[in-house]
Amino acid sequence: MTFYWHDWAGYIGVLLVLLAFFLLQAHKLHGNGLTYQLMNVLGAVGVMLSLLFGSFNWPAFVMQLAWLLIGIYGIVRGAQRRREARLP
Repeated sequence: MTFYWHDWAGYIGVLLVLLAFFLLQAHKLHGNGLTYQLMNVLGAVGVMLSLLFGSFNWPAFVMQLAWLLIGIYGIVRGAQRRREARLP
């Protein structure tokens, strides 16, 4: 069996998303923390790359797109809250 770069991107993406969720459940990460959000965003991008360049699947792609957008929203919202907390 041959593994292409997009296969590896997909496996690493799945690993990142699952690891983020595990660390959240283990109370090692916070759901609104930047590390958690970045792991989810990068994981979604990895899976999306594997779908775009490998075997395309619309339902899986839509789910990863939603995962990516929610993660980006979390990053932006977290940055706004940190900025607001610094204001006098």
